[in-house]
Amino acid sequence: MNDMDGIRRAIAARRATVAVIGQGYVGLPLAMAAAAAGYTVHGIDVDPDRVRRLAAGDSYVLDVSGEELRAALAAGRYRPTADFGVLASSDVAVICVPTPLRKSKDPDMSYIAGAVAEVKARLHRGMLIILESTTYPGTTDELIAAEVEKAGLRVGEDVFVCFSPERVDPGNAVYKTTNTPKVIGGVTPACTDVGTLFYGQVMERVVPVGSARVAEMVKLLENTFRAVNIGLVNEMALMCERMDIDIWEVVDAAATKPFGFMPFYPGPGIGGHCIPLDPMYLSWKAKAYDFYNKFIELASDINGNMPRHVVAKVAEALNLEGKPVRGSRVLILGMAYKRDIDDVRESPSLEIFRLLRLQGARVDFHDPHVPRIREAGEVVEGVALTAAGLGEYDCVVLATNHSAFDYPWIAAHARLILDTRNAFKGVGGGHILKLGKPTPSPEAWERDRGLREAAVVGREQGGV
Repeated sequence: MNDMDGIRRAIAARRATVAVIGQGYVGLPLAMAAAAAGYTVHGIDVDPDRVRRLAAGDSYVLDVSGEELRAALAAGRYRPTADFGVLASSDVAVICVPTPLRKSKDPDMSYIAGAVAEVKARLHRGMLIILESTTYPGTTDELIAAEVEKAGLRVGEDVFVCFSPERVDPGNAVYKTTNTPKVIGGVTPACTDVGTLFYGQVMERVVPVGSARVAEMVKLLENTFRAVNIGLVNEMALMCERMDIDIWEVVDAAATKPFGFMPFYPGPGIGGHCIPLDPMYLSWKAKAYDFYNKFIELASDINGNMPRHVVAKVAEALNLEGKPVRGSRVLILGMAYKRDIDDVRESPSLEIFRLLRLQGARVDFHDPHVPRIREAGEVVEGVALTAAGLGEYDCVVLATNHSAFDYPWIAAHARLILDTRNAFKGVGGGHILKLGKPTPSPEAWERDRGLREAAVVGREQGGV
């Protein structure tokens, strides 16, 4: 029996032992899915606190419940550890480690290189190695397959190497790890065959492609598509503000077209690990081929400057009340990068918070999912959301449209609101300004002051 037959039989019989390197928002859900499919899974993480919490059945990942984690532990199917030694007895090694960008906008491959070094030190025949970390095309060939060959083993015969892009959407109630189609591409056709067999035991649908490089490009196309289209609608929002047009009404109307249009919505910027970073991997790699991605660079510039635009809108809003930014009290609602999650990576809210502070504003935040943040080395605690407290702020900025927020109640007690997500749609009140809609002129603001004050009296008397 050759090495390919051996690993195929072990995978098909669920006898294969799986090691998932990295127990974050990608690795932990994958480890749970593999354990639920009947495999014995080692969840490897270098953070001892994470390992301790996992061993205690305490999940820190939104998409994995404590009940699910404890059930996998009790069944003996999931074993969290910081010991890479378990790789020596693992048949499948899946790498799910971070791939951040350096300040120079080139990929930091140190986490992948470190994980590969640990695998290489315990490499053995019949092993399947899969990279899931988002990266540039060619990484799997250059950083994994080449290292296997250096160790004297043949890729596609002795060891099988694949890339499969993670497609995690934190907080998505419909699409989870197992029911999201799983793309996979191997360094050789035999690698693709073995990798497809493995994921076929865990996922509902597997989509094999012609090579690891194709699979790597799939992920970058998916997120570049989103980044560019968000950049487009953000630019349209800036244009509409100057043209006295409400961008939200425009998008809603355009979305009624049943073909040829997909709605994207403006906002205070883009966040998370994927959309702000992934297109830059592609742009960086393309330069090696003397190709320059104009769309990517332009979208990155527009999206990256949206927090500054939000701060400018706050200044405009305060100006209507005759107040400078300096010394004004501002409350940011929502610090996570998107609704109903606790992830603040690359969140535009953090940049808005920082910029307002730099301009002298007294800034607080409230987020039901994020109790505290770290800003300039300082731990900043969120504040409670109360009716009396809301009324003390000169401006409230809705940055993340969490479903837990009671928008009519907030509107009833805040004096001035800047809505960057159209979350207050349908909520009355001339004191609510919006991103993507012109700020009223001082003359119009004064003209309507009586109507706003009458509305406030009505709310205070129980109208809301």
